Amino acid sequence: MSDIVMAPSTAAPAKTGIRGWRRNPWRKPRVLQAVTIGYLLWSLIPVVIAVIFSFNAGRSRSTWQGFSLRWWTGDPFDSLFHDPTLRAAMLQTFRLSFLTVLIAVPLGTAFAIGIDRWHGRPARPANFVMLLSFVVPEMILGVSLFLLFTNLFASLVPLGTAAQWLGLTTFQMSYPVIIVRARLLSIGPEYEEAAMDLGAKPGQSIRRVLLPLLSPAILASIAVVFADSVDDFVIVRYLSGPANSEPLSVKIYSAARSSPTPAVNAAATVMLLATMAMIIVGYLVYRRYAKGTGDAGDMASFTQL
Repeated sequence: MSDIVMAPSTAAPAKTGIRGWRRNPWRKPRVLQAVTIGYLLWSLIPVVIAVIFSFNAGRSRSTWQGFSLRWWTGDPFDSLFHDPTLRAAMLQTFRLSFLTVLIAVPLGTAFAIGIDRWHGRPARPANFVMLLSFVVPEMILGVSLFLLFTNLFASLVPLGTAAQWLGLTTFQMSYPVIIVRARLLSIGPEYEEAAMDLGAKPGQSIRRVLLPLLSPAILASIAVVFADSVDDFVIVRYLSGPANSEPLSVKIYSAARSSPTPAVNAAATVMLLATMAMIIVGYLVYRRYAKGTGDAGDMASFTQL
């Protein structure tokens, strides 16, 4: 048996140290992980501190003086559930958020379907106009709506809840348009065409085929619009009328310029928990619908929102 001649290895020895780590394409992204963790901590730590100080026993919002429920229910005058101004501000916030969801999401869904099916030269300008509120800074939109309601529609829509509701609907409608249109592009027109081939009318194909397929995007739009309406400040501030029409964001801003108590932190905590609960419920329902339809492609876009 002839001897087997082994060829000398030509592979370069693995480099060690920082230089070798930098040239390794399979290295762990330590820098990206550190930046991500640092960003999350920078974003979440102030929120956590604000929540913790809502349970402070004293009036200070910067010095911890012991754990207490004084600013939630303990104080008979200044606590969250005994202060009529804070309760009214929270109710106004929830009222505006729910009303905005009830109008902005159906209208945004209808506009998304209409723009998706509108072919021709005017389709692009119409699409741009629909998304204009998403591109224009909210400050400019708030000032424009304020001038509109005070100069042209002062007798029809006075400043207050109605003006705030219309302003929020105008600003928030672009979110369901974008989300629903992305869903429409992913499912295509084949399902509706198959339904009409089987004898369904166009209205029946939309109601029984298209809308169930769009339900994950519609649920995602509800969660996004509600969460963004709760913490909106610019539009509701410009369109506020009487004191009872000021939502919690305006109350917190006004209180921050004086000497607020930790009851403001408690109110902000309630808004935070309500927003998180809405997003979690929307995400769970969205996931169930996406799994039921066998299409989880839009899940990544919803989690990124």
